[in-house]
Amino acid sequence: MSRLLIGIVLSAVLVLSGCGGTTSSSSSSADNPVTDSTTVVDTKTASDLSQIPTYSGDPYVALNGNKPNFSDSDLTTKSYEHYSDLDSLGRCGTAMACIGKDTMPKSGEKRGSISEVKPTGWHNARYDFVDGKMVYNRCHLIAHELTDENANEKNLITGTRSMNVDGMLPFENMVADYIKETGNHVIYRVTPIFQGNELVARGVQMEGESVEDKGDGVLFNVYCYNVEPGVTIDYATGYTRADGTGGTTSSSSSSSAASTASSSSQDETVQTYVINKRNKKFHKPDCSGVAHMSEANKQTVNAKRSDLINQGYSPCGICKP
Repeated sequence: MSRLLIGIVLSAVLVLSGCGGTTSSSSSSADNPVTDSTTVVDTKTASDLSQIPTYSGDPYVALNGNKPNFSDSDLTTKSYEHYSDLDSLGRCGTAMACIGKDTMPKSGEKRGSISEVKPTGWHNARYDFVDGKMVYNRCHLIAHELTDENANEKNLITGTRSMNVDGMLPFENMVADYIKETGNHVIYRVTPIFQGNELVARGVQMEGESVEDKGDGVLFNVYCYNVEPGVTIDYATGYTRADGTGGTTSSSSSSSAASTASSSSQDETVQTYVINKRNKKFHKPDCSGVAHMSEANKQTVNAKRSDLINQGYSPCGICKP
């Protein structure tokens, strides 16, 4: 994967770290969630929220030309994890790790329960228009799929479903894919951004850089908004209310039914997809991730969506084919 600096043509992303042997990042084919349509902010960090644009529908913005702020001494190939102590209000601080295959869960290992952890501001509420119904997730700063952490109170914050799934997950998945493909290491840092003494973070800053290939495979610096469309959040307490723009249960159900019908129809229609033979994902031909695939792993096919899934392929989380 070639390194693309966002200030010119947005597009490098991913993060990782592993204790396996070094493999050229040219074989990496992880999809890139940062594209040329991503908003770029000049500030290096998200600590000054006045420098961050007001949320306008995109789950994240790129900071500092999408370049992380790691020092040379940070860029080690020795795997480790560090989680900040909780502050006087019980809030999480920065979590940082050198991620590699040895820090990730073993194949077939199930995630443990995290329900006993109550992060600051944890006042969950149900809204029928929210995907998954519940507005909050116990949100890992460093994902379980990267460091095998379960009920670690220093690694769990109150995060919206939208931030967890639409903001953070694409980067987490891509980091995991990259590590599995290359065996390289990624320096990874996630910082929750609180305003004053508020108990719920306004968002998180995520940074990642692959070590062995000097960022050619993974390079990103983004701020993910801790928001949920249709919901107003009192960040001081964690309590929420519907703002009237999220629709109703009936319209949500109707939309869901229409979406299901459309998806079902698409499943049985022969369409053109681009598959990645190595990480077993399939994409729309115009997906940004296709441009960063190794030619050795790339194949264009005409197939039914359902047939690809039955063959063990999974849809790309960015283009959602």
